[in-house]
Amino acid sequence: MAPVPWPDEIDEVLGADITAALAYVTPAGGAVVTAVAPIGLRDREAGTVSFTTSLGFGRKLERIEKDPRVSLAYHAREHGKSASSRYVLVQGSASVVKEPDREYLDFIGEQATPYLGPPRRGVFWDRWLAAYYADRVPVHVEVERIVSWPDLRCEGSPEVFGAPWPDDPPAAQEPPAKGTGPRLDSERAGNALAKLPHQLIGYRGADGYPITVPVRVRSADRGAVHLGAAPGLLPSGGRRAGMLAHSYEPKLIGLAARQHTGWLEVSGAEAMYAPHTASAFRAPANKTLLLLGNGYLARRGLKKARAAAAAK
Repeated sequence: MAPVPWPDEIDEVLGADITAALAYVTPAGGAVVTAVAPIGLRDREAGTVSFTTSLGFGRKLERIEKDPRVSLAYHAREHGKSASSRYVLVQGSASVVKEPDREYLDFIGEQATPYLGPPRRGVFWDRWLAAYYADRVPVHVEVERIVSWPDLRCEGSPEVFGAPWPDDPPAAQEPPAKGTGPRLDSERAGNALAKLPHQLIGYRGADGYPITVPVRVRSADRGAVHLGAAPGLLPSGGRRAGMLAHSYEPKLIGLAARQHTGWLEVSGAEAMYAPHTASAFRAPANKTLLLLGNGYLARRGLKKARAAAAAK
């Protein structure tokens, strides 16, 4: 199959954004949404986009390997290199390169510098960050489809490049055995999500590829987190869905992120989200402290990944 082509205005966004929202599907038919740094990695001739992640996130990598259908939502322009107003959703099949060669790792380091700044060098930093760089693995996504809306709220009619967008929205899903209601304090979760500027929700589309779109927390109570979105953006009915809210500063310091999996119920203009699981992360706004933390987490993650591999 020929690679999916995309125009220059889309390539500008793919090459400029400092962050993107990765979504992958779960065995139960839901989706998990998390922030990644694509650092401009794409190959128009091959029809691929890429990002890097950590070997320490073994569960994420295992799920991607079992079901490689993923999406990358280029949804934020802050601190990047583009002033485009477009929201770009890339869907495709991912392949994880668990043992990249040294040449490609060096290329990733060079590619990351304009986005994240030059790496720290010296006797201490070379040793401390060795695990961090050894821990990184590239993930290549063979593009199946690119959907682009003219604005970051996904209002207006989208353009589609590659495989046609399914004519029908995804069907409603069967409720989970434990029920669809919140399994944690939804009022508290909604209030925390609302404090972060970028709020997105991801779900499995009609053809199995995850779809991630922007939403806004309108309110939250003990029953649900109430969401707003552009008209027609969220499919009717109930389904498993993942939610991400995050913020970041230049060079991705001062990161703050909150993630949930849960149940999304949409009826007309009313969208209610019941969070079932939660995780949160906040990184220091100081570059030195961030690198110290990255080095520690990478050492722990790499040790965990190697232990898991040895146990198989």
